[in-house]
Amino acid sequence: MNEAVDTYRGYCEPLPSSTAALRSASVTIARDLGEFLRSRRARLTPEEAGFASGSSRRRVPGLRREEAALLAGISVDYYVQIERGDVRGVSEDVLGAIARALHLDDIELAHLITLSRAVRQTPRRPTLSPSQISPTLQRVLDTITDAAAFVHNGRADFLGGNRLAYALYADTGAAPGRPVNLPRFVFLDPKARSFYRRWDDIALATVGSLRAEAARDPYDGDLTELVDQLSARSDDFLRMWSTHDLTQYWGGTQYFHHPLVGDLDLDFVNFTVTGDTRQRLIVYTAPAASPSQAALAQLAASPP
Repeated sequence: MNEAVDTYRGYCEPLPSSTAALRSASVTIARDLGEFLRSRRARLTPEEAGFASGSSRRRVPGLRREEAALLAGISVDYYVQIERGDVRGVSEDVLGAIARALHLDDIELAHLITLSRAVRQTPRRPTLSPSQISPTLQRVLDTITDAAAFVHNGRADFLGGNRLAYALYADTGAAPGRPVNLPRFVFLDPKARSFYRRWDDIALATVGSLRAEAARDPYDGDLTELVDQLSARSDDFLRMWSTHDLTQYWGGTQYFHHPLVGDLDLDFVNFTVTGDTRQRLIVYTAPAASPSQAALAQLAASPP
C-alpha cells in the first residue's frame, strides 16, 4: 500500500469494551494524574517556591514531596496518596492548594481537576471520535470565501473545510470525503517541517492539545490509539508527550509555507461547534492589504 495513504488511513478500531480494558483505562488516568503532578513538582526549584537555598545535596530535581505538602497545607501521606493518583474524597479546594503550591497556571489547574474527575468517574465503554460533520455545517463552511475554515475533532482529524482550507492543506492529503489526521502529518510526514515554518511551535501545540483532550475524554479509543501510534513512530512526539505540558490552541498566528504561494502569516481563532463539543472550527484570516492576504487570494484563485 502507498505509504502516504497508509499514513492517513481512516479511523482506528475502538478499544475492547471488556471489564479488564475499562479497568486498564482507569489505571492509566490515575497514572497520568500522578505523572502530571510529579512533572510540575520537578520543574519548580526550592527558591522559586520560597525555600532558602541550602548547601545539602538534593536527591530529586525540583521540590521534594514533603515541601510540596508543606506548601499545600496537607500531610505528606495525603500528598503522596494524591500523587499516586488516588484522589477519592479529595476536594477541589485541596487540589487548588496543591496547584498554588506548585505554581500551576489556570490551564494546568483545569487539567488537574479534569483528571481528578476522570479518575473518580465510573469507567464507561470506549467512545469514538466524531468522524464527520453535518451537511448544515459543511454549507456554513462553504459560505466562507475569504478565509480558510475547517473543522476537526478531538484527535485533530480534518473532517471538512471550505475550498480555501483544502487548498491551504493540500500537502497534508486533506480532500473532500477523505479525512486526514493532522498530528500524523505533523510528526510523521517530512513535508510538515517546511509547511509549518515554526514546526516546533505547532508540534508542541499539537501534543499539548492532545494531552488536554485525553484528560477530557479518557475513554476515546481513537485518541488512545493515535497517541500509542505516534509514541511508537516518533521520538519527537514521545519526548514532548512525556513532559505533560499543555496548550490551549484558541487563537494566535500560524506561519505556513505553501508550495504554490509561498509564506503566509495567518491569524486564527478556534470555536467550539454548538451541539458537539468534540468538534472545533478553525478560521484563518490575514490582515487587509497584507502579503498574506494577497497569497490567500492567489490560493483561492488557483485551480481546485
